[in-house]
Amino acid sequence: MQPIPRIAGRLRGLGMAELPPTYLAPSLRLPVTVSAVQSSSFSSTVPVSANPRRDKSKNRGVSAIHRTGPRTPFTVSRWPLPKPVSPEDMQPRETNPNHGLWAFFPPDRTALSTPEYDNAHGRSWGIQELRERSWEDLHALWHVCVRERNRIYTSDFERTRLKPGYGDFESQGRDKVIKSTMKNIKHVLRERWYAWEDASRLYKSGYRPENFHGLDDVEVEQTKDKEQ
Repeated sequence: MQPIPRIAGRLRGLGMAELPPTYLAPSLRLPVTVSAVQSSSFSSTVPVSANPRRDKSKNRGVSAIHRTGPRTPFTVSRWPLPKPVSPEDMQPRETNPNHGLWAFFPPDRTALSTPEYDNAHGRSWGIQELRERSWEDLHALWHVCVRERNRIYTSDFERTRLKPGYGDFESQGRDKVIKSTMKNIKHVLRERWYAWEDASRLYKSGYRPENFHGLDDVEVEQTKDKEQ
């Protein structure tokens, strides 16, 4: 409790008769300032500020203008980056003139084909013509069509990049003929598949012709004996 003279000093100008009662002295005392500084930590854990913070920027180190880099050095920072070899110091490589990948390019071996080359083609293969071909011939023709369309797409990509302003019409016409041939090949193979299914179903039903595939009577009897 504060003494009466100290309270009277705060309430100067008032007489002793006007001073508050003694029991009100605790409410008139001055506030005592307590230091909020903590002298010791209650935790032994290392503060988070002592550890390097996680860099949340995904583009850190890619700015060529600001020269920004990672906030913390990495283990690879102690070794210098490798320098590229000058093209003059590189040894020339010899290409194989008979390499198989040259088949995906025009005869002049350029990425961009000329309109004259794309326009120099015939009609597509007909269905009746393909019916007379063997399985090996159809497979080889299909491979040629796929390879030619790959070459056309390569030329179209270069034509889009260079924008020469010509060759689109001829390239689309050649690709249309090739797609028609591939469509007819699928049609013939589908016919053969259906024919094989019908023959297999007929054979499983027990049907056996007396003389099939030009076999004579002896061969037919031998075939029946093997089946029995």
